[in-house]
Amino acid sequence: SQAEWEQMLTNCSAFLFYGMERFMSHILLNRLVAMNIPKCHLMILLDLVRSKQSHQRITNSDIHKSCLHIAIEGPTESAMLLSLTGVRSIIANQWYTTLQENAERLEILCENLLSIARTTGQTVHSLQK
Repeated sequence: SQAEWEQMLTNCSAFLFYGMERFMSHILLNRLVAMNIPKCHLMILLDLVRSKQSHQRITNSDIHKSCLHIAIEGPTESAMLLSLTGVRSIIANQWYTTLQENAERLEILCENLLSIARTTGQTVHSLQK
């Protein structure tokens, strides 16, 4: 529910979203922009995974949204909105991807951030290789 999303986002120092389609399609934008979440130092958005079922769900949902609303759910716009709400660092997919590619990214992120204790910058650089 929206209340659960808000509670998780306001009470975390790091947040990982690992899901289908666009992260912003799962939460209410008007509620997000009113939030203040400066405690969140890192947000990792492993979204933009597309399947036939998720694409159909998003298509049905987008019918009821304006073009501007859909544009705001894009990766760059999402990062900007999250930054304005107080999130300090955001790692996110830029393009649509497969579930397998996202699983590999998650493995690299966890290994670099948790096991090797690299900085977020070093971790993102390792993802680009």
